[in-house]
Amino acid sequence: MTVRWLQAGTLACAFALSGAAFAADPIKIGVLEDQSGDFAAATIGKVHAIELATEEINKAGGIAGRQIELVVYDTQSDNNRYQEFMRRVLQRDKVDVVFAGFSSASREAYRPIVDQLDGLAFYNNQYEGGVCDSHMIVTGAVPEQQFSTLIPWMMEKYGKNVYTIAADYNFGQISAEWVRNIVKENGGEMVGEEFIPLGVSQFSQTIQNIQKAKPGFVVTLLVGAAQASYYEQAASANLGLPMASSVNVGQGYEHKRFTPPSLADMYVTTNYIEEVDTPASKAFLEKFHAKYPDEPYVNQEAANSYIAMNLYKQMVERADGSTKRDDLRKVIAQGDVCFEGPSGNTCLDPKSQHMSHTIYLAHVNKDHSIDFPKVWDDIKPYWLGEAGCDLTKSDPMAQYTPSNPPPKQ
Repeated sequence: MTVRWLQAGTLACAFALSGAAFAADPIKIGVLEDQSGDFAAATIGKVHAIELATEEINKAGGIAGRQIELVVYDTQSDNNRYQEFMRRVLQRDKVDVVFAGFSSASREAYRPIVDQLDGLAFYNNQYEGGVCDSHMIVTGAVPEQQFSTLIPWMMEKYGKNVYTIAADYNFGQISAEWVRNIVKENGGEMVGEEFIPLGVSQFSQTIQNIQKAKPGFVVTLLVGAAQASYYEQAASANLGLPMASSVNVGQGYEHKRFTPPSLADMYVTTNYIEEVDTPASKAFLEKFHAKYPDEPYVNQEAANSYIAMNLYKQMVERADGSTKRDDLRKVIAQGDVCFEGPSGNTCLDPKSQHMSHTIYLAHVNKDHSIDFPKVWDDIKPYWLGEAGCDLTKSDPMAQYTPSNPPPKQ
């Protein structure tokens, strides 16, 4: 594997070569991920998964006979750096594809640049959904896969009064809109909703507000190291309410980072966490920990990034070795770009360029062990297609929401 590692703010680079032969004309993959800053705990594993897949692919002969060269930048959880480095990798480094971004704010910071420069980017994160853009391939789960399964299940078990606390940016705001709509559709009531600025770490007033509202459960859509402080504070206040989330545990492995029972009775819909007990998951974890023995947790974003690398390899080889976006889209349009990986079988939807997923309902016990009371197989990202996003017909390069859906085609 050839890795060209560029630290943020410098032009210094180091080369690390494995035993695989260096190709004269490598396929260059840009990697823009937060290896420091507020989101680093959830994203370092993404880089490691990309490196693991690169090593495997290169040892097996590369992609269409060409070795992979990684061009890696630490974006430091800084949206300005995403914009700077996206221009750099596409214009100066001339990469063939970019794997980029944790937060939705970072994605929306760089996405116009990818569109402008006619690039191709993989976004390997769970997110709030709605991106309809042929320059983007999304391997993470979306609300139609997570909330349409999770919220009705929670309402049946814990009652129809719901309180949401969410990070105050596009991920939290749009995700909360999905929750609001699904609660209403299922005959429930939102008894409270709060949006918390990123960086806030004190939640005493929020906890008091929840206690007064008396919901059956709380939907927690909190992001980053600071906001994760909520869980131990809620436990100290004996809030004692079940929690539902699309983002916790699966990304930031809070059940490992915080003292039991602060996450007791949290339910999370995720397309992968390392506790998934299948032969494919166990094989993936064995490989991962063999290469990175100190990795604290292998999250869904690591699995998504590993899957993305293998999907990209398949797409390029089926396009007769071409890395051109138009040629890869012709392969995607065939509707059978799939990969059997750590989370099960995943397939790329041609209309939205999002993935189908097995969705696991992960339940955190009092001792912070995990069980899975429910598994939903082959859940598709179908709302985009039904609402009108069809990239095989048109390319709006837009993000839509439940209140601002795409026009019918």
